[in-house]
Amino acid sequence: MLRALDIRDMLIIDRLELEFRPGLNVLTGETGAGKSILLDSLGFVLGWRGRAELVRQGQDQGEVVAVFDLPEGHAAHAILEEAGLPGGSELILRRINTSDGRKTAWVNDRRVSGDVLRQISETLIELHGQQDDRGLLNPRTHRDILDAFGGLESKRAAVAKAWSVKRAAAQALDAALAELRALKEEEDFLRHAVEELTQLAPEKGEDAALDAKRRLMQAAERIGEEVQRAASLLGPDGAEGQAGDALRWLEGAAEHADGTLDAPLAAVSRALVELDDAARGISDALETMAFDAHVLEATEERLFALRGLARKHNVTPEALPELAETLAARLAALDAGAGNVAELEQASQAAREAYEAAAQKLRTARTQAAKRLDRAVMAELAPLKMERAVFTTEMSEAEPGPSGSDAVAFRVATNPGAPSGALAKIASGGELSRFLLALKVCLSDAGARTMIFDEIDRGVGGATADAVGRRLQQLADSGQVLVVTHSPQVAALGAHHWRVSKAVVSGATLSRVDPLAREERVDEIARMISGAGVTDAARSAAQSLLAG
Repeated sequence: MLRALDIRDMLIIDRLELEFRPGLNVLTGETGAGKSILLDSLGFVLGWRGRAELVRQGQDQGEVVAVFDLPEGHAAHAILEEAGLPGGSELILRRINTSDGRKTAWVNDRRVSGDVLRQISETLIELHGQQDDRGLLNPRTHRDILDAFGGLESKRAAVAKAWSVKRAAAQALDAALAELRALKEEEDFLRHAVEELTQLAPEKGEDAALDAKRRLMQAAERIGEEVQRAASLLGPDGAEGQAGDALRWLEGAAEHADGTLDAPLAAVSRALVELDDAARGISDALETMAFDAHVLEATEERLFALRGLARKHNVTPEALPELAETLAARLAALDAGAGNVAELEQASQAAREAYEAAAQKLRTARTQAAKRLDRAVMAELAPLKMERAVFTTEMSEAEPGPSGSDAVAFRVATNPGAPSGALAKIASGGELSRFLLALKVCLSDAGARTMIFDEIDRGVGGATADAVGRRLQQLADSGQVLVVTHSPQVAALGAHHWRVSKAVVSGATLSRVDPLAREERVDEIARMISGAGVTDAARSAAQSLLAG
Protein backbone atom coordinates (compact mmCIF):
# COMPACT_ATOMS: atom_id res chain seq x y z
CA MET A 1 0.00 0.00 0.00
CA LEU A 2 1.18 3.52 -0.83
CA ARG A 3 1.38 5.29 2.52
CA ALA A 4 3.08 8.58 1.75
CA LEU A 5 4.25 10.69 -1.18
CA ASP A 6 6.68 13.59 -0.75
CA ILE A 7 7.30 15.81 -3.81
CA ARG A 8 9.78 18.69 -3.96
CA ASP A 9 10.41 21.09 -6.85
CA MET A 10 8.72 19.05 -9.58
CA LEU A 11 7.02 21.04 -12.38
CA ILE A 12 4.64 23.41 -10.55
CA ILE A 13 4.92 21.70 -7.15
CA ASP A 14 7.33 23.30 -4.68
CA ARG A 15 6.68 21.08 -1.65
CA LEU A 16 3.90 18.57 -1.22
CA GLU A 17 3.46 15.89 1.44
CA LEU A 18 0.59 13.41 1.06
CA GLU A 19 -0.45 10.58 3.34
CA PHE A 20 -2.69 7.99 1.67
CA ARG A 21 -4.85 5.37 3.33
CA PRO A 22 -6.40 1.99 2.54
CA GLY A 23 -9.66 1.97 0.61
CA LEU A 24 -10.84 4.34 -2.13
CA ASN A 25 -8.80 7.55 -2.32
CA VAL A 26 -10.20 10.18 -4.72
CA LEU A 27 -8.41 13.20 -6.15
CA THR A 28 -10.49 15.94 -7.73
CA GLY A 29 -9.87 19.43 -9.04
CA GLU A 30 -10.36 21.66 -12.01
CA THR A 31 -8.75 20.80 -15.32
CA GLY A 32 -5.11 21.96 -15.30
CA ALA A 33 -4.90 22.10 -11.52
CA GLY A 34 -2.06 19.56 -11.49
CA LYS A 35 -3.66 16.15 -11.02
CA SER A 36 -1.58 14.72 -13.86
CA ILE A 37 1.55 16.18 -12.24
CA LEU A 38 0.91 14.02 -9.19
CA LEU A 39 0.81 10.93 -11.42
CA ASP A 40 3.89 12.12 -13.32
CA SER A 41 5.75 12.53 -10.04
CA LEU A 42 4.65 9.13 -8.76
CA GLY A 43 5.60 7.54 -12.08
CA PHE A 44 8.99 9.25 -11.84
CA VAL A 45 9.84 7.78 -8.43
CA LEU A 46 8.66 4.36 -9.69
CA GLY A 47 10.99 4.54 -12.69
CA TRP A 48 8.28 4.77 -15.34
CA ARG A 49 8.87 6.59 -18.59
CA GLY A 50 7.34 10.03 -18.59
CA ARG A 51 8.09 13.67 -19.21
CA ALA A 52 11.70 14.53 -19.93
CA GLU A 53 11.64 17.87 -18.09
CA LEU A 54 10.33 17.54 -14.53
CA VAL A 55 12.43 19.92 -12.41
CA ARG A 56 10.65 23.09 -11.36
CA GLN A 57 11.90 26.15 -13.19
CA GLY A 58 14.77 27.86 -11.42
CA GLN A 59 15.65 24.87 -9.20
CA ASP A 60 18.78 22.70 -9.35
CA GLN A 61 16.95 19.44 -8.79
CA GLY A 62 13.58 17.86 -8.06
CA GLU A 63 12.97 14.98 -5.68
CA VAL A 64 10.18 12.49 -5.03
CA VAL A 65 9.96 10.06 -2.09
CA ALA A 66 7.31 7.31 -1.93
CA VAL A 67 6.75 5.16 1.16
CA PHE A 68 4.99 1.79 0.89
CA ASP A 69 3.83 -0.73 3.48
CA LEU A 70 4.88 -4.26 2.49
CA PRO A 71 2.98 -7.16 4.08
CA GLU A 72 4.61 -10.56 4.45
CA GLY A 73 4.63 -12.53 1.21
CA HIS A 74 4.55 -9.43 -1.00
CA ALA A 75 6.31 -9.99 -4.33
CA ALA A 76 8.63 -7.03 -3.72
CA HIS A 77 10.42 -8.93 -0.93
CA ALA A 78 11.86 -11.47 -3.38
CA ILE A 79 13.15 -8.73 -5.69
CA LEU A 80 14.74 -6.87 -2.80
CA GLU A 81 16.47 -10.04 -1.62
CA GLU A 82 17.73 -10.92 -5.10
CA ALA A 83 19.10 -7.40 -5.56
CA GLY A 84 20.80 -7.47 -2.15
CA LEU A 85 18.68 -4.60 -0.83
CA PRO A 86 17.44 -4.13 2.76
CA GLY A 87 13.95 -5.50 3.34
CA GLY A 88 11.32 -5.13 6.02
CA SER A 89 7.72 -4.05 6.35
CA GLU A 90 8.47 -0.55 5.02
CA LEU A 91 9.77 0.29 1.56
CA ILE A 92 11.13 3.76 0.78
CA LEU A 93 11.74 4.79 -2.82
CA ARG A 94 13.61 8.03 -3.48
CA ARG A 95 14.57 9.50 -6.84
CA ILE A 96 16.23 12.76 -7.82
CA ASN A 97 16.18 14.54 -11.18
CA THR A 98 18.76 17.31 -11.69
CA SER A 99 18.19 20.28 -13.94
CA ASP A 100 20.68 18.86 -16.47
CA GLY A 101 18.60 15.67 -16.80
CA ARG A 102 20.54 13.22 -14.60
CA LYS A 103 18.38 10.83 -12.59
CA THR A 104 19.45 8.90 -9.46
CA ALA A 105 17.35 6.41 -7.47
CA TRP A 106 17.57 4.84 -3.99
CA VAL A 107 15.63 1.97 -2.45
CA ASN A 108 15.72 1.82 1.35
CA ASP A 109 18.73 4.18 1.24
CA ARG A 110 20.67 2.01 -1.24
CA ARG A 111 21.41 3.35 -4.70
CA VAL A 112 19.84 1.22 -7.47
CA SER A 113 19.63 1.06 -11.24
CA GLY A 114 16.53 2.02 -13.19
CA ASP A 115 15.92 -1.64 -14.09
CA VAL A 116 15.81 -2.75 -10.44
CA LEU A 117 13.56 0.21 -9.58
CA ARG A 118 11.11 -0.74 -12.34
CA GLN A 119 11.10 -4.41 -11.29
CA ILE A 120 10.13 -3.37 -7.78
CA SER A 121 7.56 -0.82 -8.92
CA GLU A 122 5.73 -3.40 -11.06
CA THR A 123 4.84 -5.22 -7.83
CA LEU A 124 3.61 -2.03 -6.14
CA ILE A 125 1.37 -0.06 -8.50
CA GLU A 126 -1.08 -0.71 -11.33
CA LEU A 127 -2.06 2.28 -13.45
CA HIS A 128 -5.26 2.13 -15.48
CA GLY A 129 -6.61 4.73 -17.83
CA GLN A 130 -8.25 5.12 -21.20
CA GLN A 131 -4.93 4.46 -22.93
CA ASP A 132 -4.05 1.49 -20.75
CA ASP A 133 -1.74 -0.20 -23.29
CA ARG A 134 0.61 -1.24 -20.43
CA GLY A 135 -2.01 -3.61 -19.04
CA LEU A 136 -5.35 -4.99 -20.14
CA LEU A 137 -5.23 -3.50 -23.64
CA ASN A 138 -1.98 -5.28 -24.47
CA PRO A 139 -2.84 -8.65 -26.15
CA ARG A 140 0.48 -10.08 -24.99
CA THR A 141 -0.84 -10.03 -21.42
CA HIS A 142 -4.21 -11.66 -22.08
CA ARG A 143 -3.04 -15.26 -21.71
CA ASP A 144 -1.41 -14.50 -18.36
CA ILE A 145 -4.54 -12.66 -17.22
CA LEU A 146 -6.78 -15.60 -18.17
CA ASP A 147 -4.50 -18.07 -16.37
CA ALA A 148 -4.51 -15.92 -13.23
CA PHE A 149 -8.30 -15.62 -13.35
CA GLY A 150 -8.71 -19.38 -13.79
CA GLY A 151 -6.19 -20.30 -11.11
CA LEU A 152 -4.25 -22.34 -13.65
CA GLU A 153 -0.81 -21.91 -12.08
CA SER A 154 -0.27 -25.62 -11.38
CA LYS A 155 -1.32 -26.71 -14.88
CA ARG A 156 0.83 -24.01 -16.42
CA ALA A 157 3.79 -25.11 -14.26
CA ALA A 158 3.25 -28.70 -15.46
CA VAL A 159 3.36 -27.48 -19.07
CA ALA A 160 6.53 -25.49 -18.42
CA LYS A 161 8.19 -28.55 -16.86
CA ALA A 162 7.08 -30.79 -19.75
CA TRP A 163 8.39 -28.20 -22.22
CA SER A 164 11.76 -28.20 -20.47
CA VAL A 165 11.95 -32.01 -20.60
CA LYS A 166 10.86 -32.00 -24.25
CA ARG A 167 13.47 -29.42 -25.21
CA ALA A 168 16.23 -31.27 -23.35
CA ALA A 169 15.27 -34.55 -25.03
CA ALA A 170 15.24 -32.90 -28.45
CA GLN A 171 18.63 -31.31 -27.81
CA ALA A 172 20.07 -34.66 -26.71
CA LEU A 173 18.73 -36.33 -29.85
CA ASP A 174 20.09 -33.58 -32.10
CA ALA A 175 23.50 -33.83 -30.43
CA ALA A 176 23.54 -37.63 -30.82
CA LEU A 177 22.58 -37.39 -34.49
CA ALA A 178 25.23 -34.76 -35.13
CA GLU A 179 27.86 -36.87 -33.37
CA LEU A 180 26.80 -39.96 -35.30
CA ARG A 181 27.07 -38.07 -38.61
CA ALA A 182 30.52 -36.83 -37.68
CA LEU A 183 31.65 -40.35 -36.66
CA LYS A 184 30.33 -41.86 -39.88
CA GLU A 185 32.37 -39.34 -41.86
CA GLU A 186 35.56 -40.68 -40.24
CA GLU A 187 34.52 -44.32 -39.92
CA ASP A 188 37.26 -45.64 -42.26
CA PHE A 189 39.93 -43.69 -40.43
CA LEU A 190 38.66 -44.85 -37.03
CA ARG A 191 38.59 -48.52 -37.94
CA HIS A 192 42.08 -48.46 -39.50
CA ALA A 193 43.59 -46.40 -36.66
CA VAL A 194 42.04 -48.54 -33.91
CA GLU A 195 43.28 -51.70 -35.64
CA GLU A 196 46.83 -50.29 -35.87
CA LEU A 197 46.84 -49.18 -32.26
CA THR A 198 45.33 -52.44 -31.08
CA GLN A 199 48.01 -54.45 -32.86
CA LEU A 200 50.81 -52.28 -31.54
CA ALA A 201 49.23 -52.08 -28.04
CA PRO A 202 51.35 -49.17 -26.72
CA GLU A 203 51.78 -48.96 -22.96
CA LYS A 204 52.19 -45.92 -20.79
CA GLY A 205 55.89 -45.10 -20.20
CA GLU A 206 56.98 -47.66 -22.78
CA ASP A 207 58.83 -45.21 -25.03
CA ALA A 208 61.09 -43.97 -22.23
CA ALA A 209 61.79 -47.50 -20.99
CA LEU A 210 62.67 -48.80 -24.46
CA ASP A 211 64.88 -45.81 -25.16
CA ALA A 212 66.83 -46.34 -21.93
CA LYS A 213 67.19 -50.06 -22.65
CA ARG A 214 68.44 -49.38 -26.17
CA ARG A 215 70.96 -46.80 -24.95
CA LEU A 216 72.31 -49.26 -22.40
CA MET A 217 72.77 -52.01 -24.98
CA GLN A 218 74.41 -49.60 -27.43
CA ALA A 219 76.76 -48.42 -24.69
CA ALA A 220 77.60 -52.03 -23.77
CA GLU A 221 78.93 -52.62 -27.29
CA ARG A 222 81.31 -49.68 -26.96
CA ILE A 223 82.57 -50.17 -23.37
CA GLY A 224 82.24 -53.90 -22.81
CA GLU A 225 85.85 -54.72 -23.84
CA GLU A 226 87.33 -51.98 -21.60
CA VAL A 227 85.26 -53.12 -18.61
CA GLN A 228 86.32 -56.74 -19.17
CA ARG A 229 90.04 -55.71 -19.32
CA ALA A 230 89.56 -53.76 -16.10
CA ALA A 231 88.01 -56.83 -14.50
CA SER A 232 91.03 -58.92 -15.50
CA LEU A 233 93.50 -56.40 -14.05
CA LEU A 234 91.63 -56.25 -10.77
CA GLY A 235 90.89 -59.98 -10.37
CA PRO A 236 92.90 -62.90 -8.88
CA ASP A 237 95.33 -62.74 -11.80
CA GLY A 238 95.75 -59.02 -11.38
CA ALA A 239 95.81 -56.54 -8.56
CA GLU A 240 93.77 -58.64 -6.16
CA GLY A 241 96.18 -61.61 -6.51
CA GLN A 242 99.28 -59.46 -6.15
CA ALA A 243 97.85 -57.70 -3.09
CA GLY A 244 97.15 -61.11 -1.56
CA ASP A 245 100.71 -62.23 -2.16
CA ALA A 246 101.98 -58.99 -0.62
CA LEU A 247 99.77 -59.53 2.43
CA ARG A 248 101.16 -63.06 2.96
CA TRP A 249 104.77 -61.85 2.64
CA LEU A 250 104.16 -59.03 5.06
CA GLU A 251 102.44 -61.33 7.54
CA GLY A 252 105.51 -63.65 7.50
CA ALA A 253 107.87 -60.74 8.03
CA ALA A 254 105.76 -59.06 10.67
CA GLU A 255 106.68 -61.67 13.29
CA HIS A 256 110.23 -60.36 13.29
CA ALA A 257 109.48 -56.62 12.67
CA ASP A 258 108.49 -55.82 16.22
CA GLY A 259 105.16 -54.16 15.13
CA THR A 260 106.61 -51.85 12.53
CA LEU A 261 104.59 -53.64 9.78
CA ASP A 262 101.19 -53.57 11.58
CA ALA A 263 100.00 -50.42 9.84
CA PRO A 264 101.01 -51.55 6.33
CA LEU A 265 99.35 -54.92 7.01
CA ALA A 266 96.09 -53.20 7.97
CA ALA A 267 96.20 -50.96 4.89
CA VAL A 268 96.78 -53.90 2.56
CA SER A 269 93.88 -55.79 4.22
CA ARG A 270 91.59 -52.83 3.61
CA ALA A 271 92.78 -52.59 0.01
CA LEU A 272 91.92 -56.24 -0.54
CA VAL A 273 88.37 -55.63 0.73
CA GLU A 274 87.93 -52.62 -1.64
CA LEU A 275 89.38 -54.58 -4.55
CA ASP A 276 86.94 -57.39 -3.87
CA ASP A 277 84.01 -54.93 -3.85
CA ALA A 278 85.23 -53.40 -7.09
CA ALA A 279 85.59 -56.78 -8.74
CA ARG A 280 82.08 -57.85 -7.75
CA GLY A 281 80.61 -54.54 -8.98
CA ILE A 282 82.36 -54.87 -12.32
CA SER A 283 81.12 -58.45 -12.59
CA ASP A 284 77.57 -57.30 -11.94
CA ALA A 285 77.94 -54.55 -14.53
CA LEU A 286 79.19 -57.03 -17.09
CA GLU A 287 76.14 -59.19 -16.43
CA THR A 288 73.85 -56.18 -16.85
CA MET A 289 75.51 -55.14 -20.09
CA ALA A 290 75.39 -58.61 -21.47
CA PHE A 291 72.73 -58.68 -24.24
CA ASP A 292 71.65 -60.58 -27.27
CA ALA A 293 72.00 -58.70 -30.56
CA HIS A 294 68.54 -59.90 -31.49
CA VAL A 295 67.14 -58.22 -28.36
CA LEU A 296 68.70 -54.89 -29.40
CA GLU A 297 67.23 -55.24 -32.86
CA ALA A 298 63.78 -56.05 -31.47
CA THR A 299 63.95 -53.16 -29.03
CA GLU A 300 64.86 -50.71 -31.78
CA GLU A 301 62.09 -52.00 -34.03
CA ARG A 302 59.50 -51.56 -31.26
CA LEU A 303 60.78 -48.10 -30.44
CA PHE A 304 60.73 -46.99 -34.07
CA ALA A 305 57.22 -48.42 -34.52
CA LEU A 306 55.92 -46.47 -31.53
CA ARG A 307 57.51 -43.22 -32.67
CA GLY A 308 56.39 -43.67 -36.25
CA LEU A 309 52.77 -44.18 -35.20
CA ALA A 310 53.01 -41.16 -32.89
CA ARG A 311 54.21 -38.99 -35.77
CA LYS A 312 51.39 -40.32 -37.94
CA HIS A 313 48.80 -39.16 -35.41
CA ASN A 314 50.70 -36.00 -34.52
CA VAL A 315 51.05 -36.90 -30.84
CA THR A 316 53.92 -37.84 -28.54
CA PRO A 317 54.67 -41.55 -28.03
CA GLU A 318 53.59 -41.09 -24.41
CA ALA A 319 50.10 -40.06 -25.64
CA LEU A 320 49.55 -43.18 -27.76
CA PRO A 321 47.80 -45.25 -25.05
CA GLU A 322 45.32 -42.42 -24.34
CA LEU A 323 44.78 -41.93 -28.07
CA ALA A 324 44.08 -45.63 -28.44
CA GLU A 325 41.44 -45.43 -25.70
CA THR A 326 39.85 -42.31 -27.21
CA LEU A 327 39.63 -43.69 -30.74
CA ALA A 328 38.35 -47.03 -29.47
CA ALA A 329 35.63 -45.21 -27.51
CA ARG A 330 34.62 -43.22 -30.59
CA LEU A 331 34.48 -46.38 -32.66
CA ALA A 332 32.38 -48.03 -29.96
CA ALA A 333 30.10 -44.98 -29.99
CA LEU A 334 29.80 -45.30 -33.75
CA ASP A 335 28.95 -48.98 -33.52
CA ALA A 336 26.42 -48.30 -30.73
CA GLY A 337 25.20 -45.04 -32.26
CA ALA A 338 22.17 -46.37 -34.07
CA GLY A 339 20.92 -47.98 -30.88
CA ASN A 340 21.53 -44.84 -28.83
CA VAL A 341 19.77 -42.69 -31.39
CA ALA A 342 16.80 -45.05 -31.38
CA GLU A 343 16.56 -44.77 -27.57
CA LEU A 344 16.85 -40.99 -27.72
CA GLU A 345 14.18 -40.83 -30.44
CA GLN A 346 11.86 -42.81 -28.21
CA ALA A 347 12.63 -40.52 -25.27
CA SER A 348 12.06 -37.43 -27.43
CA GLN A 349 8.78 -38.79 -28.74
CA ALA A 350 7.63 -39.59 -25.19
CA ALA A 351 8.58 -36.07 -24.08
CA ARG A 352 6.66 -34.55 -27.01
CA GLU A 353 3.60 -36.60 -26.17
CA ALA A 354 3.84 -35.66 -22.48
CA TYR A 355 4.11 -31.98 -23.40
CA GLU A 356 1.17 -32.19 -25.79
CA ALA A 357 -0.93 -33.94 -23.14
CA ALA A 358 -0.07 -31.29 -20.54
CA ALA A 359 -0.72 -28.49 -23.07
CA GLN A 360 -4.07 -30.05 -23.95
CA LYS A 361 -5.08 -30.19 -20.29
CA LEU A 362 -4.11 -26.54 -19.97
CA ARG A 363 -6.08 -25.70 -23.12
CA THR A 364 -9.17 -27.43 -21.76
CA ALA A 365 -8.83 -25.57 -18.48
CA ARG A 366 -8.28 -22.29 -20.31
CA THR A 367 -11.38 -22.87 -22.42
CA GLN A 368 -13.45 -23.39 -19.29
CA ALA A 369 -11.87 -20.38 -17.58
CA ALA A 370 -12.54 -18.25 -20.67
CA LYS A 371 -16.24 -19.07 -20.48
CA ARG A 372 -16.32 -18.15 -16.79
CA LEU A 373 -14.45 -14.91 -17.47
CA ASP A 374 -16.85 -14.00 -20.29
CA ARG A 375 -19.85 -14.55 -18.01
CA ALA A 376 -18.23 -12.57 -15.19
CA VAL A 377 -17.39 -9.59 -17.41
CA MET A 378 -20.83 -9.61 -19.03
CA ALA A 379 -22.39 -9.55 -15.56
CA GLU A 380 -20.35 -6.44 -14.77
CA LEU A 381 -21.19 -4.70 -18.06
CA ALA A 382 -24.95 -4.58 -17.42
CA PRO A 383 -24.77 -2.28 -14.36
CA LEU A 384 -22.32 -0.13 -16.32
CA LYS A 385 -25.06 0.48 -18.92
CA MET A 386 -23.40 -1.72 -21.52
CA GLU A 387 -25.89 -4.57 -21.44
CA ARG A 388 -25.93 -4.73 -25.25
CA ALA A 389 -22.15 -5.18 -25.52
CA VAL A 390 -20.58 -8.61 -25.89
CA PHE A 391 -17.22 -9.57 -24.39
CA THR A 392 -15.50 -12.75 -25.55
CA THR A 393 -12.21 -14.42 -24.79
CA GLU A 394 -10.96 -15.95 -28.02
CA MET A 395 -8.40 -18.74 -28.13
CA SER A 396 -6.37 -19.85 -31.14
CA GLU A 397 -3.34 -21.96 -31.95
CA ALA A 398 0.03 -20.46 -31.13
CA GLU A 399 3.63 -21.57 -31.44
CA PRO A 400 4.22 -24.15 -28.68
CA GLY A 401 6.26 -22.92 -25.77
CA PRO A 402 6.65 -23.14 -22.00
CA SER A 403 3.24 -21.49 -21.53
CA GLY A 404 1.42 -23.88 -23.85
CA SER A 405 0.30 -23.59 -27.45
CA ASP A 406 -2.63 -21.19 -27.08
CA ALA A 407 -3.02 -17.57 -28.09
CA VAL A 408 -5.57 -15.61 -26.04
CA ALA A 409 -7.22 -12.33 -27.01
CA PHE A 410 -9.99 -10.30 -25.39
CA ARG A 411 -12.47 -9.06 -27.98
CA VAL A 412 -15.62 -6.96 -27.78
CA ALA A 413 -18.64 -6.08 -29.86
CA THR A 414 -20.37 -2.95 -28.60
CA ASN A 415 -23.69 -3.62 -30.36
CA PRO A 416 -25.57 -6.82 -31.23
CA GLY A 417 -24.67 -8.09 -34.67
CA ALA A 418 -21.61 -5.85 -34.91
CA PRO A 419 -18.30 -7.55 -35.59
CA SER A 420 -16.06 -8.08 -32.61
CA GLY A 421 -12.56 -6.68 -32.42
CA ALA A 422 -9.73 -5.74 -30.11
CA LEU A 423 -10.69 -3.65 -27.08
CA ALA A 424 -8.63 -0.63 -28.09
CA LYS A 425 -9.99 -0.58 -31.66
CA ILE A 426 -13.69 -1.23 -31.13
CA ALA A 427 -14.63 0.64 -27.97
CA SER A 428 -15.00 4.40 -27.67
CA GLY A 429 -13.30 6.27 -24.83
CA GLY A 430 -16.17 5.93 -22.37
CA GLU A 431 -16.92 2.36 -23.39
CA LEU A 432 -13.28 1.43 -23.11
CA SER A 433 -13.15 2.80 -19.57
CA ARG A 434 -16.09 0.67 -18.53
CA PHE A 435 -14.73 -2.45 -20.24
CA LEU A 436 -11.44 -2.01 -18.41
CA LEU A 437 -13.20 -1.47 -15.11
CA ALA A 438 -15.39 -4.53 -15.60
CA LEU A 439 -12.34 -6.62 -16.40
CA LYS A 440 -10.44 -5.27 -13.42
CA VAL A 441 -13.32 -6.08 -11.07
CA CYS A 442 -13.28 -9.68 -12.33
CA LEU A 443 -9.48 -9.96 -12.19
CA SER A 444 -8.88 -7.95 -9.06
CA ASP A 445 -5.76 -8.55 -6.99
CA ALA A 446 -5.95 -5.21 -5.25
CA GLY A 447 -4.63 -6.68 -2.04
CA ALA A 448 -1.22 -7.08 -3.68
CA ARG A 449 -0.84 -3.74 -5.46
CA THR A 450 -2.16 -0.21 -5.23
CA MET A 451 -4.38 0.49 -8.24
CA ILE A 452 -4.56 3.94 -9.79
CA PHE A 453 -7.37 4.85 -12.18
CA ASP A 454 -6.70 8.03 -14.15
CA GLU A 455 -10.03 9.53 -15.24
CA ILE A 456 -11.34 6.09 -16.14
CA ASP A 457 -14.86 7.49 -15.67
CA ARG A 458 -14.42 10.09 -18.41
CA GLY A 459 -17.38 10.27 -20.78
CA VAL A 460 -19.93 8.71 -18.41
CA GLY A 461 -22.38 10.26 -15.98
CA GLY A 462 -25.53 9.72 -13.97
CA ALA A 463 -26.34 6.14 -13.03
CA THR A 464 -23.43 4.87 -15.10
CA ALA A 465 -20.96 7.04 -13.22
CA ASP A 466 -22.48 5.79 -9.97
CA ALA A 467 -22.00 2.19 -11.15
CA VAL A 468 -18.39 2.98 -12.04
CA GLY A 469 -17.83 4.45 -8.59
CA ARG A 470 -19.36 1.49 -6.82
CA ARG A 471 -17.09 -0.90 -8.68
CA LEU A 472 -14.08 1.20 -7.78
CA GLN A 473 -15.31 1.08 -4.19
CA GLN A 474 -15.64 -2.71 -4.46
CA LEU A 475 -12.05 -2.98 -5.68
CA ALA A 476 -10.89 -0.79 -2.81
CA ASP A 477 -12.56 -2.96 -0.18
CA SER A 478 -9.68 -5.45 -0.35
CA GLY A 479 -6.81 -3.00 -0.80
CA GLN A 480 -6.04 0.52 -1.92
CA VAL A 481 -7.37 2.37 -4.97
CA LEU A 482 -6.48 5.91 -6.06
CA VAL A 483 -8.77 7.50 -8.62
CA VAL A 484 -8.39 10.81 -10.42
CA THR A 485 -11.95 11.81 -11.31
CA HIS A 486 -14.19 14.56 -12.62
CA SER A 487 -17.32 12.61 -11.68
CA PRO A 488 -19.19 13.76 -8.54
CA GLN A 489 -20.80 10.31 -8.23
CA VAL A 490 -17.37 8.67 -8.06
CA ALA A 491 -15.91 11.32 -5.77
CA ALA A 492 -18.79 10.91 -3.31
CA LEU A 493 -18.00 7.21 -2.87
CA GLY A 494 -14.39 7.82 -1.83
CA ALA A 495 -13.34 6.93 1.68
CA HIS A 496 -10.71 9.70 1.52
CA HIS A 497 -10.83 12.83 -0.62
CA TRP A 498 -8.11 15.27 -1.77
CA ARG A 499 -8.61 18.43 -3.79
CA VAL A 500 -5.93 19.51 -6.25
CA SER A 501 -5.72 23.23 -6.95
CA LYS A 502 -3.23 25.80 -8.14
CA ALA A 503 -2.51 29.40 -7.25
CA VAL A 504 -0.03 32.15 -8.08
CA VAL A 505 2.40 32.72 -5.21
CA SER A 506 5.05 35.47 -5.52
CA GLY A 507 4.60 35.45 -9.28
CA ALA A 508 4.96 31.66 -9.60
CA THR A 509 2.14 29.22 -10.32
CA LEU A 510 2.13 26.43 -7.74
CA SER A 511 -0.03 23.35 -7.31
CA ARG A 512 -1.27 22.14 -3.94
CA VAL A 513 -3.25 19.16 -2.65
CA ASP A 514 -5.49 19.43 0.40
CA PRO A 515 -7.30 16.65 2.29
CA LEU A 516 -10.97 17.47 2.59
CA ALA A 517 -13.18 17.21 5.67
CA ARG A 518 -16.89 16.43 5.37
CA GLU A 519 -18.09 19.98 4.76
CA GLU A 520 -15.24 20.70 2.38
CA ARG A 521 -16.20 17.59 0.42
CA VAL A 522 -19.73 18.92 0.10
CA ASP A 523 -18.43 22.13 -1.48
CA GLU A 524 -16.02 20.31 -3.78
CA ILE A 525 -18.64 17.83 -5.03
CA ALA A 526 -21.11 20.69 -5.43
CA ARG A 527 -18.51 22.47 -7.60
CA MET A 528 -18.14 19.33 -9.67
CA ILE A 529 -21.92 19.25 -10.15
CA SER A 530 -22.62 22.91 -10.97
CA GLY A 531 -19.29 24.36 -12.04
CA ALA A 532 -17.72 27.56 -10.72
CA GLY A 533 -20.96 28.94 -9.26
CA VAL A 534 -21.88 26.61 -6.44
CA THR A 535 -25.62 26.73 -5.71
CA ASP A 536 -27.66 25.51 -2.78
CA ALA A 537 -29.21 22.92 -5.06
CA ALA A 538 -25.74 21.67 -5.96
CA ARG A 539 -24.82 21.48 -2.26
CA SER A 540 -28.00 19.56 -1.56
CA ALA A 541 -27.23 17.15 -4.38
CA ALA A 542 -23.68 16.76 -3.08
CA GLN A 543 -24.97 15.94 0.40
CA SER A 544 -27.32 13.35 -1.08
CA LEU A 545 -24.45 11.75 -2.97
CA LEU A 546 -22.29 11.63 0.15
CA ALA A 547 -25.16 10.14 2.14
CA GLY A 548 -25.25 7.29 -0.38
